[in-house]
This record gives sequence, structure tokens and C-alpha cells, in this order.
Amino acid sequence: MKKFSASTTINAAPEKVWQILTDASSYPAWDKSMDHIEGRLALGEKVKFFTRLSDQAFPVTVTEFEPARRLVLTGGLPLGLFKSERTHSLTPTGQGQTRFHTEEIFSGLLLPIFGRNLPDLTENFEGFVAALKKQAEL
Repeated sequence: MKKFSASTTINAAPEKVWQILTDASSYPAWDKSMDHIEGRLALGEKVKFFTRLSDQAFPVTVTEFEPARRLVLTGGLPLGLFKSERTHSLTPTGQGQTRFHTEEIFSGLLLPIFGRNLPDLTENFEGFVAALKKQAEL
């Protein structure tokens, strides 16, 4: 298993953060690593992420969708040979703030092979949460 994560406290209600997080068309305006997204971020939908970090698209399925609480995007190869699961969690703090946590876990039988080609995504994750925080606090 290989895991990357980042967290922050956002001075905005979970509903506002959720609205930004699930508006696929607006990502390039605030997430500078995102070129564009094809598809809708809704339960069961297939979505393709096109980043500025890679020439290839990253297809995923929205496997969990709990408004203002949790969004899970799952991708990889059939039979779980290689799996990626990105989870965005939003927790209200009771002070009009949201504790936002994102993590991606890579797993599967082929992880030893594909894992060698995975760059360290820590900086990318930290940039994502900082950009989301900035956008939500406008």
C-alpha cells in the first residue's frame, strides 16, 4: 500500500466547501494542477481527470457521495490488480469552519510494479488543500 494525504482547516461551512469540491467545471479556476475534468461528480458517475502533471487522463468512478461530508473516487485495473482510492472528508468544527482531509491509497497485486513509477504526490496534495481553502475563503 502507498498513501498520500493532506489536511487543513477552512474558514467556511462544509456546504460551501462541498459546492466547490463537486463543481467539476470550476476546478481549473482554482486548482492550478488541473487542466479539466470530463463528467459529473455524482454517485456512480465515471469521471476523467486531466491534470497538467501528466499527459494521460485518470479515469475514476464516484463510489461514495455523502453531501458536505465525504467523496470517494475509485480507479485502477480490473480485479483489483491495481487500485487507487481518493477520499475527501469534510468535518464541521462547530465554529463555521470545516476540517478538510484528502488522501489517496494505492494498492493491489501490481502495486510493486506500478508503485515504482508513482512520484511523491505530497506536494501536489498540499497544493490541492491550500487551493481549496483559498477558494472557499473568498
